[in-house]
Amino acid sequence: MKWTYKIYISAVAMGVVASCQSAKTYHKQETIDQALYRALDNEDTLSIGMMPWQMLFKDVKLQALITEGIENNLDLKMGVERLYASQALVKQAKVAFLPDLDLGSGVKRSRLAYPQGFGFVKNATQHDAFATTSWEIDVWGKLASSKRAAYYRLLQSDAGQKAVQTQIVAHIADYYYQLLALDQQVGIIEQTIVNRKEDITVMQKLKESNVVTAAAVVQSEANYYEAAATLPDVKRQIREVENALSVLLGQPVGTIDRTNLAGQELPVKPSIGIPADLLQHRPDVMAAEFELAAYFEDVNVAKRAFYPALTITGGVGFSSYEFKDWFTSTGLFANIAAGVLQPIFTKRQNKTRLEVAKASYQEKVYNFQKTLLVAGQEVSDALYAYERAGEQLSMRQQQVDKLALAVDYTKKLLVYHSSTNYTDVLTSEQAHLYAQLALSNDHLAEWQAIIKLYKALGGGWRD
Repeated sequence: MKWTYKIYISAVAMGVVASCQSAKTYHKQETIDQALYRALDNEDTLSIGMMPWQMLFKDVKLQALITEGIENNLDLKMGVERLYASQALVKQAKVAFLPDLDLGSGVKRSRLAYPQGFGFVKNATQHDAFATTSWEIDVWGKLASSKRAAYYRLLQSDAGQKAVQTQIVAHIADYYYQLLALDQQVGIIEQTIVNRKEDITVMQKLKESNVVTAAAVVQSEANYYEAAATLPDVKRQIREVENALSVLLGQPVGTIDRTNLAGQELPVKPSIGIPADLLQHRPDVMAAEFELAAYFEDVNVAKRAFYPALTITGGVGFSSYEFKDWFTSTGLFANIAAGVLQPIFTKRQNKTRLEVAKASYQEKVYNFQKTLLVAGQEVSDALYAYERAGEQLSMRQQQVDKLALAVDYTKKLLVYHSSTNYTDVLTSEQAHLYAQLALSNDHLAEWQAIIKLYKALGGGWRD
């Protein structure tokens, strides 16, 4: 039994050394620059990014579209498959601590001279059945680091899936509000066409009364056609947005059921929370950190490749020339062995693997830092855009109101004051139309800023 004691002594000695060479532990990132969002007045600790999308988007038809998109979007389905693959790798890493077990059998036919040198020939058939096992003891924590790396990559895949859902929810909402704004613009243009057609009739009567010339009639007709010519382009945009939204929903292109922009309820002034919230709420930031942690464990694995490996192997089976001897003492065999393998010269494979792992880890450090900076930029941009959109909307509404008065005044002056001609009416009508269309776009911009802010804060993946 001396060899048994030697194995025990070797294992204990390696265990003592291993305890002094344990793998480093990854520490989660906790500190984020509080100036990440730039100098914005914000004292709220809560963030709209924590809000379920059903609470932000209260339009029931939009909610139905988002639900359909989450269920059918092909990018999300591909993400689910990547998640399944990561789960399989974690399962594989978990059983890496267990010994391998192989079963085998064989038949060998031999023609031998027996006894040796006498020339007599003997045919022999040997029957074998055996089981072998091999077990690498994780003395240095290499397998444990591999398991943690696989687990972090699973978390990365899960966070990546959430990031895709965040984008899908934001894109569906953005397309939806684009459609509502375009519908509103169609209504504005169609009403303008009706008004300008009436203008033609009025100009014709005024010409008959010698109030205006034929030039005014022709100008009113041109004004009508100008408005009519803008309608096909807006309808084309509607078709393209509907098609894009249909693809996003994972369905053939078609009409999108929707409400109207006037009935939409904007949320109260959104809160953005603190920059540290991004670590828990924004999926792409979470994914970047999980990826960083996985590469940290890859460095641990690469370092452990330089250390000796302790392996225990064994086998048991039956081997005989006759089946009847299989289960006798002469047919049974068994063996067990322990070995330590220390890499000496591996043609620089281990060193290269470590250098690559360290460089890759540092790359992921920079990627995590960049992801944070981009996240802060997106939050700052979206919040500022929302604040400015509100200001612009207020000014635009006043412009529309004043231009509506201008149109009314110039039309009356055309009838009752000789110094006014149809060019004044034409100018005011054109300005009023463009201001109305701009007001519709301003309403859209306000909603788009809310959507971008919600996405920038990591909203959209919570139910």
